[in-house]
Amino acid sequence: MRYLYSFLFYLALPFIFLRLLWRSRRAPLYRARWAERLGFYSMRLDQCIWIHAVSLGETIAAIPLIKALKEKYSQSAILVTNMTPTGHARVKAVFDKNVYNAWIPYDLPGAWTRFFNKIHPQALIVMETELWPNLFAACQKRDIPIVVTNARLSEKSAKGYRELASLTRNMLDAITALSAQAQIDADRFIALGLSEKKVHVTGSLKYDLELPEGLSEKSANLRKELGNDRLIWMAASTHPSEDEIMLEAHRRICQTFPQALLILVPRHPERFDSVAALVAEKGFTLVRRSQQISCNEDTSVYLGDTMGEMLLMYSVCDVACVAGSFVSSVGGHNVIEPAALSKPVIIGPYVFNFAEITDAMLTAEGMVKVANANELAQAVLKFFEDPEYREQTGRNACQVVEKNRGALQRQIRVIDRSF
Repeated sequence: MRYLYSFLFYLALPFIFLRLLWRSRRAPLYRARWAERLGFYSMRLDQCIWIHAVSLGETIAAIPLIKALKEKYSQSAILVTNMTPTGHARVKAVFDKNVYNAWIPYDLPGAWTRFFNKIHPQALIVMETELWPNLFAACQKRDIPIVVTNARLSEKSAKGYRELASLTRNMLDAITALSAQAQIDADRFIALGLSEKKVHVTGSLKYDLELPEGLSEKSANLRKELGNDRLIWMAASTHPSEDEIMLEAHRRICQTFPQALLILVPRHPERFDSVAALVAEKGFTLVRRSQQISCNEDTSVYLGDTMGEMLLMYSVCDVACVAGSFVSSVGGHNVIEPAALSKPVIIGPYVFNFAEITDAMLTAEGMVKVANANELAQAVLKFFEDPEYREQTGRNACQVVEKNRGALQRQIRVIDRSF
C-alpha cells in the first residue's frame, strides 16, 4: 500500500506544484524555497528536536511547547517545519532566529532520504494528526522516536484511516507515544490499532494559551480608536461563504444598533482583498487594519487584514463569533482564545474539530451555538442588550479555560519519556 501511495504521489507532484504556483498569486510565500519541499536543504542540523506544525492553528498551539522544549533542552537546536505560509510566518514572528524554520518535504521516499542526509533529529514531535506513511517509515528505519502530541481525531478522519487499514497500521506501529486531547480521541486511535500502552490523555495545549505582554495596553488604545461607546462584535477566521453570513447578520444587528461595529477577520491572508471588495459590494463602510486609518462613527466594518493580531482583535470586541463552524467541510476553529479573554463565544453548527472543547463550553454556558445568519444576529443582539448576561457568559467561558490548563506539562512528561 505504501508503494502504491508513493507512486500515486509522484504522479500527482506536477499538479501539486501547479497548485502552489496558483496559490502564490495571493500568498507569495508559496513560491519560496520550493527545493525544500523535495528535501533539498542548504542547512545542516545535528541532534535537533524537530517539531512539525502543519499550519497556523497547530503552530499557535505549539508555541508554549516550543518555548518549554527550548528551555529544557537548551543544548539542542529546535527545527520547526510547516506546510503553509501562515504557520511559517507565525514561527518567524514569535521566534525570529531562535529556532530553525523550514518547509516540510512532501511525503516521498527520495525527499526523506535527502532530508535525513542533512537533518539529524533526535526526535520528531508531530502536532495534532499529521500521519504520513513515508515519513513515519523513514523515522522508524532510523530509530527516531515519533511523538504525536496534542492529538485529536474526528470520527470522519477515523473512518478515512479505517478504509486504509494496512497503511494506517504501519504508521501507528511507528509511533513511540501519543498524547490525546481527550479520551474520545484516545479511544479512536486505539480502535485503529495503536497500542494502548502508547496512548496518554493529556488535554489540549490550546488551554495553555499565553497572553502576550502589553496586550492590555494595546487593547485599550485600539478600543479607544474604534469607539469606547459603541458595541463591537467580531467574526474570526472566516472562510468563503461565511463572510456573507456575517455581513447579513451584521445588517440585521445594525437595524437595532446602528452604531454597532463588526470586526471581520478572514482565515487566510490571500482572501483579504476579496473580502474587502465583498464588504464594499454589500454597502458597508469599511476600514482596513493594514491601512492604519482611524474609524469614525460611520465605519460599520473593520477588516482585520494583518497577521498575528487575532488576540488583540478578540480583546477589543464585546462578543466573539468563531467561524469555520458555518462550513461543513471545515469543522470549526479554536474557541479558547476569546474564552481566555472572558468573551462570550458564538459558534456555528459544524464543530467536529473541537467537539470536546465546544461541549465543555456549551455545558458551562460560556458559548452559544447557532445555525444561520438570523440566529447569529439574534444571539449577538441578546448579548448587546443584556450586559450582565454578556459578562457572565464570558466569565463562564474563561473558567473552562482555567479549569483545563496544565496540558503542557503533561505533554512534556510524555515527550521526556520517549527520547
